[in-house]
Order: sequence, then C-alpha cells, then structure tokens
Amino acid sequence: MGVRIKEFRGTSLREEDIRQGRVLSVSYRPKAQYLWSAGVAIGRYLAELKNGRIVGRQCDKCGRTAVPPRMFCEWCFRPNDRWIILKDSGMVNTFSVSYIAADATRITEPLIPAVIQIDGTTGAGMLHLIGQVDPKKVEFGMRVQAIWKPPQERTGSILDIKYFKPAER
Repeated sequence: MGVRIKEFRGTSLREEDIRQGRVLSVSYRPKAQYLWSAGVAIGRYLAELKNGRIVGRQCDKCGRTAVPPRMFCEWCFRPNDRWIILKDSGMVNTFSVSYIAADATRITEPLIPAVIQIDGTTGAGMLHLIGQVDPKKVEFGMRVQAIWKPPQERTGSILDIKYFKPAER
C-alpha cells in the first residue's frame, strides 16, 4: 500500500508583502576573500616587466619561444627548457581600431588593440595597445617598439608597458 501525500496549495506572494517586510527575506553580503597565484611562468614574466624586460620560455626540442611564457611547450607537449630575455620590439600580427571604450561608451580617439609577435618568439604573441600612430596607418606586419612607464611607476603588470608605437625605420 503506497503512502498518500497530501497536496498543499501555497499562498502566492504579493510584491507589496515583500516590500513591507511581512515575508521572511534574508539579505546577505558575502565577505568573499581569495588569493590568486600567477604561477611560475606568469609570476616571473610580471616581475621582469617591472624591471623593464620581456621574457619568454624556450623549448629546445622544437625551438619555440613563447610570450607570455609557459612552462610547457604547446607544440611538443613537454616542459620548456629555459628562460629567454627578449627585445621589447616586434611585429603586428593582427589589430582592431575601436571607437568604443571598455565600459561600452563611445570615444573620439580610438583604441588600437593588437596581437604583437615579440622579436625572437614563435607563434602567437602578446595582446597590447598601439599608440602614437594614425589609426589609418596601422597595418599587418608593421614593426613596433614598446613604450615603458618610468621605472618608479611600474608595478609588475602588463600595463608597465604603456603601449607599442611604430618603430623607426
């Protein structure tokens, strides 16, 4: 013989009851705290940026040098072998000219985000801004040079490089 469960019909809530506090409600503001580790590769990368240097990791098997650095080669699937100090110049792989800021507001001076292949690296590149250039003159393959913040203003962030500007020919 089965157990009969009595069907209950609830009382629907009215918005007025909620506003006037006649219904149990809980307000909770979590005190969420967390720590995030950049890890070995990105930790060193950021520390070197603070010192005005760009570093990558190199694989002896295939010769790939990656920036931002990775501890494992994405081509050979093995640990990378060494740290390499790189030039702060490179080439524009791809770019966009944006008249919309990060907060979705329209801007009159465009942002030009680009993927820059740092000299001495293989494959992908680092995402950064291009500055000191007419947006109509930016092109694929354009040579660029990093413009750094003054040493006393650096914090160990990708923003220690203000932007990349066209390299002098």
